[in-house]
Amino acid sequence: MSRPNLQIALDHNDLEHALADIFKVGDEVDVIEVGTILCLQEGQKAIRCIRSMFPHKKLVADTKCADAGGTVARNVAEAGADLMTVICCATIPTMQAAQKEVGELQVELYGDWTYDQADEWRRIGIKQVIYHQSRDALLSGGTWGDNDLAKVKRLTEMGFKVSVTGGLDVETLELFEGIDVYTFITGRGITAADDPMKAAQRFKKEIIRIWG
Repeated sequence: MSRPNLQIALDHNDLEHALADIFKVGDEVDVIEVGTILCLQEGQKAIRCIRSMFPHKKLVADTKCADAGGTVARNVAEAGADLMTVICCATIPTMQAAQKEVGELQVELYGDWTYDQADEWRRIGIKQVIYHQSRDALLSGGTWGDNDLAKVKRLTEMGFKVSVTGGLDVETLELFEGIDVYTFITGRGITAADDPMKAAQRFKKEIIRIWG
């Protein structure tokens, strides 16, 4: 079981604040995500700017693409993204079109997805999924529970590299002990902290404590 990565999600409304935050912690995290909101607000400019600041970091464009997969993937890849997200309800042809244009694809698991769908994603060569507690669910009082952990574990057993996200803090990580999580994704858990660098270091320290 390998040590999980730490990914920061830049879910900012404007590029200026995103750049200010990633400047503080970019060297500490393993993966940088241009979040959905930032993609919608700033587009390729955000990807290009962050790529120029951190040329050797893995960079994700969190487009949550549902259609026009080839075009969207080509655009983010040309801007410098290594990975792109597609929503789980996207069609197989949309996912296949995106796969041809970008380094790797991540399927975002929202709503009513099935393991039969997941089998089909594996069949076409998709290796990564992202398991969510959505922002809206968390704001409504949702928390991580045994049902979530069981789904994450089953997805890893199917051969996926599973990233998890949604209201994560340092204390949450211990819930996943014994599960082969690929990446922990957090946004405000780092960017909203009084000292973002110390917050990122605390996440990394806890990951090392649990997974070695």
